[in-house]
Amino acid sequence: MELADFLREHLHLCCFSTALFVTAAICPYTLPKHLIKPFQNSLIFVAFPFVGVSASLDALIEISSGKVNIHVLMAMAAFASVFMGNALEGGLLLAMFNLAHIAEEYFTGRSMIDVKELKENNPDFALVLDTIDGKLANTVDLAYKRVPVHDVTVGSYILVGAGESVPVDCEVFQGGATITIEHLTGEVKPLEAKVGDRIPGGARNLDGRIIVKVTKTWKESTLNRIVQLTEEAQMNKPKLERWLDEFGERYSKVVVVLSIAIAVIGPLVFKWPFISTPACRGSVYRALGLMVAASPCALAVAPLAYATAISSCARKGILLKGGHVLDALASCYTIAFDKTGTLTTGGLVFKAIEPIYGHQIRNISNVSSCCIPTCEKEALAVASAMEKGTTHPIGRAVVDHSEGKDLPSVSVESFEYFPGRGLTATVNGIQSGTGGDKLLKATLGSVDFITSFCQSEDESKKIKEAVNTSSYGSDFVHAALSVNQKVVSLIHLEDRPRPGVVDVIQELQEAKFRVMMLTGDHEPSARRVASAVGINEFYCNLKPEDKLSHVKDIARDMGGGLIMVGEGINDAPALAAATVGIVLAHRASATAIAVADVLLLRENISAVPFCIAKSRQTTSLIKQNVALALSCIIMASLPSVLGYLPLWLTV
Repeated sequence: MELADFLREHLHLCCFSTALFVTAAICPYTLPKHLIKPFQNSLIFVAFPFVGVSASLDALIEISSGKVNIHVLMAMAAFASVFMGNALEGGLLLAMFNLAHIAEEYFTGRSMIDVKELKENNPDFALVLDTIDGKLANTVDLAYKRVPVHDVTVGSYILVGAGESVPVDCEVFQGGATITIEHLTGEVKPLEAKVGDRIPGGARNLDGRIIVKVTKTWKESTLNRIVQLTEEAQMNKPKLERWLDEFGERYSKVVVVLSIAIAVIGPLVFKWPFISTPACRGSVYRALGLMVAASPCALAVAPLAYATAISSCARKGILLKGGHVLDALASCYTIAFDKTGTLTTGGLVFKAIEPIYGHQIRNISNVSSCCIPTCEKEALAVASAMEKGTTHPIGRAVVDHSEGKDLPSVSVESFEYFPGRGLTATVNGIQSGTGGDKLLKATLGSVDFITSFCQSEDESKKIKEAVNTSSYGSDFVHAALSVNQKVVSLIHLEDRPRPGVVDVIQELQEAKFRVMMLTGDHEPSARRVASAVGINEFYCNLKPEDKLSHVKDIARDMGGGLIMVGEGINDAPALAAATVGIVLAHRASATAIAVADVLLLRENISAVPFCIAKSRQTTSLIKQNVALALSCIIMASLPSVLGYLPLWLTV
């Protein structure tokens, strides 16, 4: 096996042997008659071992495992040709086949992402800085130790110097640098990394020295995820390729049987000589020609288009979980987008907190004040404490706005999360007009989620009316905060469409796609974004199970595939149920990444129409390739059986 691989992988040996065979073939036209035979035999004797040993080993390995494939057919045809006295044609046959095989492997290798290079470029060790109680002991005289990358823990501080690679996903803690992530996402332009910026594992530091804080372990980091998904994509064959693999083995056995039949029946029915004569090619020679011409080699090369498409997408920061995803994408004509974080930037901006229900207006020194005297500060403190560490856009906006502000100290005693709806917690440390601290039940989420805890329908109705009459109107994204189910505040936030999303929607609509938006936000906010990006069909106030139901119903009603594009944990059920799930990997939750079929490593939604166009182009090419391969097999087989084509030319 090793020798066969060695000989096959060394192109110069095959080229050398081919050159010798070609020289032997043309020597009758260039040498005196008395030198032709000795010189020709010498060339064949020197060249044949280069191709014969490799072919023999390949054939023996395949036969020993119970397989009859293209390698077996080529070896049988070549050595049968030698035994019939046509050593030149047998050797040239193997040389041409090896050249074709080397070309196929070369282009296949070029079409795949070089996973090995990604692995080699990532450091094996990280310079982990010493800490005291989880904090850096000294940022001037840095003390560090070399720790294997696989053992680096979340929260550790790592020193990354100029020219070094960031070992795992991190956040810049101190310093600044210019980094490149070209080998990860294809993004050529260097990026400036400053304090607070997130950096994916595998990014290269071009200049400067930075201290970064680890946000993900090696197993969860971007680089490891790319390597795993790429390896899975290369092994996860599409349906057509799996069918061709199974068909090729059975087909090869049929070709062997037909070839034997031609060799035996030819002399009886068509009066061909059994062994070739100067006047007529024999039935054995014709049978060998059929064996070579009808081999499934051309069919086996057809799926190379899948590998090329996977590589092309990867260079643009698009990871596909196998070639079957391309087939699925090409069959879809309906696409559903999540709103927050997908169609919009997801970077919500905090606007205001508005007391709307249950607040007492008191007069202190002729100044009207609500809940004496820090109602809005307390509400912000409670919301910030509940959302600490969240990845949800609303939670991030609240936490970011609260940083650096003089707010009451609030601690969260217990916590429960309801995906797509909100969260509840028991909080301690706020006064809320009671004159002292006590444990209170806090609820944060959508208005419907807040009102679901109301004790009466009348109370629920009053809260909803207060929301509808808000002085800030209905254009903003908002969340409601309820404390002890008595006091309700409305948090107003602003969201903006992603740059270029209008062009993406227009491009999809021009491609005859049914485009829609699925969101958990209230109708005014959903309508505003849908109108801004050009989507006419949208569904709002959806919980995760509602999104799942919509995806299933729409896919069934349309009678075809549906693409779901999202990024949050509340999108995970819909992503899993869709024909193809696409996520923006930079912001996506681990659950969404796990169930998705396509990962967009860049924050660029324009990759969606590119990916769809590439899938359709690939499936079209596959069909053309298979049709062309079958045509070539038919056009080469018939002349070979009729004796018009020499063996080496059929390759």
